[in-house]
Amino acid sequence: MNAAGVRLKQRYIVVEGPIGSGKSTLARLLSERYATNLMLEDASANPFLPQFYRDMKRYALATQMFFLFQRVNQLAAIKQPDLFEKKTIADYMLAKDALFAKLTLDDNEFALYSQLYNHLKPQAPTPDLVIYLQATVNTLMTRIQRRALPMERGISEDYLMRLSETYTRYFYDYAESPILIVNSDRFNFVENPEHLQMLCTRIESLRGMREYMNAG
Repeated sequence: MNAAGVRLKQRYIVVEGPIGSGKSTLARLLSERYATNLMLEDASANPFLPQFYRDMKRYALATQMFFLFQRVNQLAAIKQPDLFEKKTIADYMLAKDALFAKLTLDDNEFALYSQLYNHLKPQAPTPDLVIYLQATVNTLMTRIQRRALPMERGISEDYLMRLSETYTRYFYDYAESPILIVNSDRFNFVENPEHLQMLCTRIESLRGMREYMNAG
């Protein structure tokens, strides 16, 4: 229940978007506001990620496999009914794995990845709501440069552009659950409480399967 006493309707919310969109930050803020479980992708635990951003072709498969195992292990926990008594907010979808795999792996590597994925048969609950954060490549690059994480120094504008296009294509046809598409270029959920309140008001009043939100 948030500070205003409003109970969150959705049991499982996923915040998604490309690197620099603010998905992890927003997931934390929403989890604090609504007192939910928080499930975050732990990129810092992936030992291959810094090398991947410097040499994607060489380290893509190892990076992808590490994240696949990490996500499968995390999502296994929320399939248990006793853990789902408390609502959960996450900053990734399992479907992201296939998006990144198709973007970064060559044909032979993707075939190997697909065999492993099918062998593991990972499953995840269908989100009650997906919040998809969009932003221009310039905005994404500016935010990445501002936070200055050493492992992200090798991220190129070309990679961000291809990643953003991949997300756009995926969510254009997404229909598994309600989705709120947020243009995050002008939103600052951390420093502007009004922006966070605007978003929470939309979440609490959602009725349709696909809605959009833009800053005025």
